[in-house]
Amino acid sequence: MLQQRLKEVEDRIQAAALRAGRPRESITLVAITKVFPSSVIREAYGLGLRHFGENYVQEFEAKAPEVGGLEGATFHFVGHLQSNKARRAAELFQVIQTVDSERVARRVNESGRALEVMLEVKLSPEGSKSGASPEDLPALAEAVRSMTNLRLTGLMAMPPWSENPEDSRPHFRRLAGLARELGLRGLSMGMSHDFEVAIEEGATHIRIGSALFGPRVRA
Repeated sequence: MLQQRLKEVEDRIQAAALRAGRPRESITLVAITKVFPSSVIREAYGLGLRHFGENYVQEFEAKAPEVGGLEGATFHFVGHLQSNKARRAAELFQVIQTVDSERVARRVNESGRALEVMLEVKLSPEGSKSGASPEDLPALAEAVRSMTNLRLTGLMAMPPWSENPEDSRPHFRRLAGLARELGLRGLSMGMSHDFEVAIEEGATHIRIGSALFGPRVRA
């Protein structure tokens, strides 16, 4: 039941925030609703959730007409963004967390909409991971900051998968250090299995899917 799962997640967030000496209000819970129907988004909204994350432009395009009227809801794009879909993503979402190149940023900026964006950082050599290299971040951040429609607020990353949450800690710590170097406060890091460690390392946005909605099963 979603209500019970949400309570369990909230209890875990509160406990992690307390350990880190941080207020709960400094952490945004982004509910990851990819693969789930719009009815699930509406149910979660009814329970008080206001931030939702989606991974695929085309999938959310189909859901948007049914959830676009949810007052105060913010939709985050958290998947790999191809440049040919960047403008459409900019039309559908309020936040794009996965800008990883100047080309993608320019496509998003060309939509003409005022958008919050984060830079996705690749912290490991895994081929399955997307993101800009840490060495390229200063130039990319400077380019994004020069774009009139984009407001750069932070960095986003996904560490290598591990069943042990502690394995994510050095990656989260590195992302926080990179953000400080760039003068950015936003840190989108941590998912269902490691978000407590992410909070302890300064996450401002945690991306929670399975802990709220259960395992994803495509039809």
